[in-house]
Amino acid sequence: MTGAKDALEARRVEINGIVQGVGFRPFVFSLARKHRLCGEVANTADGVWVHVQGDSRALDRFVDEIPKKCPPLAQITHLVTTPRPAGPYPDFTISPSRTAQGHTTLISPDVSVCADCLGELFDPGDRRYRYPFINCTNCGPRYTIIDDIPYDRPYTSMRHFTMCPQCQAEYDDPCDRRFHAQPNACPACGPQVQLCDTNGDMVDCVDPIGRAAELVRQGKVLAVKGLGGFHLAVDAENDAAVECLRERKGREEKPFALMAADLERIGRFAEVGDAEAAILTTIQRPIVLLRQKPGQRISGRVAPGNRYFGVMLPYAPLHYLLLEGDFAALVMTSGNLSEEPICIDNAEAFERLAGIADAFLVHNRDIYLRSDDTIVRHVAGTMRQIRRSRGFVPVPLFLRESQPSVLACGAELKNTVCLTREDRAFVSQHIGDLENTAALDFFELTVAHMQRILNVTPEIVACDLHPDYLSTRYAETLDLKRIAVQHHHAHIISCLAENRADGAVIGLAFDGTGYGTDGTVWGGEVLLADAAQFSRVAHLETLPMPGSAAAIRQPWRMAVSSLYHVYGNDFFGLDLPFLRQIDDRKIRIVTDMMRTGLNSPLTSSLGRLFDAVAALCGIRERVSFEGQAAMELEMMAAGQACGIYDFEWGNGADRPIFLAPIISGVVADIQCRRPLPEISRRFHDTLIVLFTRLCVELRAEHGLDRVALSGGVFQNAILLTGMIHSLEKEGFDVLSHRLVPANDGGIALGQAVAAAAMAAR
Repeated sequence: MTGAKDALEARRVEINGIVQGVGFRPFVFSLARKHRLCGEVANTADGVWVHVQGDSRALDRFVDEIPKKCPPLAQITHLVTTPRPAGPYPDFTISPSRTAQGHTTLISPDVSVCADCLGELFDPGDRRYRYPFINCTNCGPRYTIIDDIPYDRPYTSMRHFTMCPQCQAEYDDPCDRRFHAQPNACPACGPQVQLCDTNGDMVDCVDPIGRAAELVRQGKVLAVKGLGGFHLAVDAENDAAVECLRERKGREEKPFALMAADLERIGRFAEVGDAEAAILTTIQRPIVLLRQKPGQRISGRVAPGNRYFGVMLPYAPLHYLLLEGDFAALVMTSGNLSEEPICIDNAEAFERLAGIADAFLVHNRDIYLRSDDTIVRHVAGTMRQIRRSRGFVPVPLFLRESQPSVLACGAELKNTVCLTREDRAFVSQHIGDLENTAALDFFELTVAHMQRILNVTPEIVACDLHPDYLSTRYAETLDLKRIAVQHHHAHIISCLAENRADGAVIGLAFDGTGYGTDGTVWGGEVLLADAAQFSRVAHLETLPMPGSAAAIRQPWRMAVSSLYHVYGNDFFGLDLPFLRQIDDRKIRIVTDMMRTGLNSPLTSSLGRLFDAVAALCGIRERVSFEGQAAMELEMMAAGQACGIYDFEWGNGADRPIFLAPIISGVVADIQCRRPLPEISRRFHDTLIVLFTRLCVELRAEHGLDRVALSGGVFQNAILLTGMIHSLEKEGFDVLSHRLVPANDGGIALGQAVAAAAMAAR
């Protein structure tokens, strides 16, 4: 160590970010000893605090190397160094955590097991051989097991497990990979896995995981407790097992996720490019949408009507052990009935999944907060979030500037919530559709948990303009300044916020449903918007939705609505195959509803227009999940351009985009038996050209050369890629989503930023 005290310089280093539970203190300890420095390092409620003293040049090198060489899971957001008086430190030590009034540290998300732990998992000579809860400071659960901060074992679900002498020695050794790894455990002292029957009684067997894998090979449905909740697993090549799971779960056609042991096995049934391989193998281990290979042997019931599979690699040690059964892949879908939150508690799973699972592979480490698997897709050169959850939450998004603390309650579908603190926005894990009491309970639990672990007391609550959303009603119960943000305004500001952009933009907000300021259902909107305000400068012409919500479940109603809009009663004489598939009495009831306005709200939604065209083409009369008809229309599209349909928009401040030219063009192509892939491609390309030319016109009028793309319709890869390329070709700066979903999963972020700007205004 250094020499005489009077030759010392001393500094205090305060570090914020994801710096707890990621091996940061032992890293600082080793770095200080490398540079022969004295002092101490400790966790605080704000992050990590370091007092360090020694030679000034050594101190400079020490501080310089902290952000350059920090642990792989660490993310430093602020590092402040101040001079301090030297103290009586004979060595460098790691001190106990220090408590404080404020909590500003960041929590690491749950990440996949690391290579070092995997090596030990399959090493017969290691004391953790085949132990399904192996972890270290570089991997394992974080967010789902923490109850409060600082991130120390007493504040996690591991507090119920007392470490054995060997684990305690690792935990206390600054030079060990498991130093202060809060989930540290081994077979002698840690959580245990059990196989249970449908009554919740333990099955007596030597190897519960091996026995569970055997049941899956026999075609059984297995409930598996993972990091963020339960999965339901079956053999993905077993048609009968997959169909059985669909029937029991009540999930008629929505695609199931797959998990395969490695990239080589995934490559047997799906196309894996370099970009997709890189995403699959990140520490977050998301579900990645991959194009199916022709002739592959995965059951056709895994993703019916879809050219893609959603695939992930194993991320928990238990998954690696389960996949030793030499499966091509396992279906690994959320452990719930459709539309309910996933199960996280053993007793809850035995009750709620009793009619679905044939056996339960459970463990006794509590999950404090459910977290679904993240879903992403590589589109237009980058990874795009479809569902942001495990592996990414609660990592914040950094805003352009600090703002008051806002709680944003999100939308009704694909709900997330958002809390802001200074220049950081914390978007929650996927909560789901707020359509039942169980989902609302999860919503409220998530809000309370996030406020506690982030120590945020919001000043403002933001919500959707729709008065009947459960999230809006929740906001009304809070004794806070409440600001309602229009749905599509929130979409556009969400896109600006994640891109750290400010000022006004042309916003293309395309989705299925959003409450408009005029009381109609919006969804095909062109806005001029900044964070505090917007104006509607163009929109799709409105169509009636006969039957309201029934028109979403039955796209043929939107097809009839579009025909009635263009042709009136003359549409009955059109030679369209889809009309012959629908009972004539039903069609006449629908036309009567539209004529009288009975239960037929008006919509400008592009999502509903996609539904109408899909039904006109005979692709879908009814859907079993949101966006199914539009998705299958996209999947059908030809790979090459096939021309476009005519289009036109009106004059005035809000430019209605007329639907008759597009619908009549589609009808003409159907009547002349043009191939459906060509019709789909022409429809997509028409939208791309139409909205590009409209943006060019708006730029000439308003001087804006930035366009923001948001809304669930931009999950369509053809439309998103085409719009980006077309707009950039015209010289626009195009903003799109990468960090949060374009769908309603990103709404809360936009609400939070818009509400703060509206309050300031």
